[in-house]
Amino acid sequence: MGDTGGEVTVGELVDYCQTQARLLHGQVETLEEETAALLADIDDELATVRAQLNEHESTTTESSQSPPSPDTSETDDALANLEAIEDDLAEQQAVVEAKQARRAAFDELATDYLDLAETLAAETPPVSTALTRVLEFERERDADTYFDDRLTLLETAAKSGNE
Repeated sequence: MGDTGGEVTVGELVDYCQTQARLLHGQVETLEEETAALLADIDDELATVRAQLNEHESTTTESSQSPPSPDTSETDDALANLEAIEDDLAEQQAVVEAKQARRAAFDELATDYLDLAETLAAETPPVSTALTRVLEFERERDADTYFDDRLTLLETAAKSGNE
């Protein structure tokens, strides 16, 4: 962390926690954008379905004035198409719900990092105590699973302990 011969300061640990929170908030924003795009796609698909249903309804109304045709293949095709659209929408909704849950988890961890940073800054405990708190915090929350391209302090400590 610092260039003090391997010693870190409480201030650096506070900065670390704040940085982690900012990175997590960036992920939250990305997930919000992805979710918004998916919801827009769902809205577009629903609008298309409504238009198709309205068109089919007006065609059915026009053709009902003539004698009914025994051919039901068109109705069967429309029903199969609607079922496929329903399945697709259900899948998309599941993805949206998963993204929303992930977003909430990232947001909660970011808030927790900020709370830890505030506590460390206010209390200014001995460095060893502060470091232990950060390591326990990350272990308890599986923080490493939230960062794909960055090592957490816990991972760094574990890695240096194995060398």
